Amino acid sequence: QVQLVESGGGLVQAGGSLRPSCVASGDTFTRYVMGWFRQAPGKEREFVASISRSGGRTSYADSVNGRFTISRDDAKNTVYLQMNSFKPKDTTVYCCAAKVRLLTSAVITTKEYDNWGRGTQVTVSS
Repeated sequence: QVQLVESGGGLVQAGGSLRPSCVASGDTFTRYVMGWFRQAPGKEREFVASISRSGGRTSYADSVNGRFTISRDDAKNTVYLQMNSFKPKDTTVYCCAAKVRLLTSAVITTKEYDNWGRGTQVTVSS
């Protein structure tokens, strides 16, 4: 099992940018497909982005496509989410997730991940 710890959230103005990160430990990072989700209070957890083990394939929710970019640095066991052009509706807790996959090009857009971080709060002010 891998442990995930997010950081880099905060308060940002509408139209601004943030780049939270998620550091993995306890297992070989390159075995894992990585994802970012977000969950507002009282709402379902929502898929945001996923990146394959190879880093060569990514997938995004329609609501963030073109504004957010997921990336990974295997040397640092870290996955990032570059978030640009913030909107007030982007305010919520963002968490990362990991799941082992044999296929290096696979991405996962559902909630089937096995490992979850506790999340980092992002608040967008208008």
